[in-house]
Amino acid sequence: METSGGIQASLSGRYAVALFDLARDAQSLDTVAGSLAALKAALAESADFKALINNPVLSRDASGKTIAAVASAMGTDPLTTKFLGVLAQNRRLAQLPAVIRAYETLLSNHKGEARAEVTSAHPLDADQVAALARNLRARVGRDVAVSTKVDPAILGGLVVKIGSQMIDSSIRTRLNTLAHAMKG
Repeated sequence: METSGGIQASLSGRYAVALFDLARDAQSLDTVAGSLAALKAALAESADFKALINNPVLSRDASGKTIAAVASAMGTDPLTTKFLGVLAQNRRLAQLPAVIRAYETLLSNHKGEARAEVTSAHPLDADQVAALARNLRARVGRDVAVSTKVDPAILGGLVVKIGSQMIDSSIRTRLNTLAHAMKG
């Protein structure tokens, strides 16, 4: 098994490992990854969807029906749809973002690639992401799967996390460093 003890140690990691194993057995690793990517994007864009998965008041039945409707509307694959139902039934929908991250890590490890989480002040286009992936590949010596997010608070530049390594070239960090140097 390509899983690390660190992933299996968390609740979300155990769910991700279970989903990964089922997807591998069904030969649908990339299909499930596509559905999870769509869910991740929906969570980033929709406050209502985020509120749904974090709603502790919703009953198991109502939560299950609602997440099934969302999955159907999004066109997620059957395995992911069933998995979302299990999360709803076990009252673990709030774990979905962490499960997605753990699944992405498992898939990257399975493919022999590194994962990079890139934060930028503005959205990156496909050419910029591809160029960044090429540069990171040269740096780490293997293929790199890049996931991006936008945080206007960094003002400019990039923050790149690869495993436990972080490369912070954000303008916010540079300004903070300069302000600290001027104080001392």
